[in-house]
Amino acid sequence: MPNSDIRSTQMNMHHRFETARGRGGRESTVSKMLSDLILACKQIEADIATEEARAGIYDRSDARYPILARSLNDRHANLKGTIATLEKRVAESSQHKLVTDAA
Repeated sequence: MPNSDIRSTQMNMHHRFETARGRGGRESTVSKMLSDLILACKQIEADIATEEARAGIYDRSDARYPILARSLNDRHANLKGTIATLEKRVAESSQHKLVTDAA
């Protein structure tokens, strides 16, 4: 047995090549993620409206504006940013796919 030390064993490195099937799986995962995030945004919008109605205060600059509604607004803004980033990534990916398929 030449060199039985496990740390000295060399690993065979396999490069990952993206297949059409793998790319499609990733695209569908991102699409599913986008639809889930959009649904979460709609739910947060409903929660904000409910909290504002409960407090009777709709002006975010009002000092009495509910803390829960403030935090939900922040969360909503973060999700919108995430959605915009993912949509941009999907658009760039499909543009890249069109160029590589045409070549």
